[in-house]
Amino acid sequence: MSKHFALSLIAAAVLATSSLTGHAHGPSSDNDHSASPPEQQAWGILGDESAVDREVDIRMDDTMRFYPDHLDVEEGETLRLVIHNDGQLLHELVLGTPEELAEHAALMARFPNMEHDDPWMVHVDPGQAQDLIWTFNRAGRFDFACLLPGHFEAGMQGSVTIAADDDSSHASHH
Repeated sequence: MSKHFALSLIAAAVLATSSLTGHAHGPSSDNDHSASPPEQQAWGILGDESAVDREVDIRMDDTMRFYPDHLDVEEGETLRLVIHNDGQLLHELVLGTPEELAEHAALMARFPNMEHDDPWMVHVDPGQAQDLIWTFNRAGRFDFACLLPGHFEAGMQGSVTIAADDDSSHASHH
């Protein structure tokens, strides 16, 4: 058996196995991340439902826009983002750095059925809504976007500005 053929078999086995455990960019994604501990990202960490500071509605539609397309957040604030899809097409909201979102969008263009289910993204079927609870515990500017093929390129992007919490007693502000 050639080395190339053996590597191809291993790659096929890994892909087959990952398709059994992952979620596709599609309607079946349930975004249940309770099985693994939250992982810190540059733009924050998966939030705890019991620690939500406020709820923000974000609407998206087939004009390839988010409404609002900018959020101002305090460092340490936990938001329940209620993402509504008012369009006829599947859309998603993915949090990240501008560089990571652009890189991921390019991958999605090449592999539109790429499977993944990260806690910083939600897929929303037409006429439906999904919650994303996120703690923005790092100051800075980050983005959100729909990375389905063509959507990002059409301008379906927004930003989040997280203001540094100069007071270490953030919890006392609520």
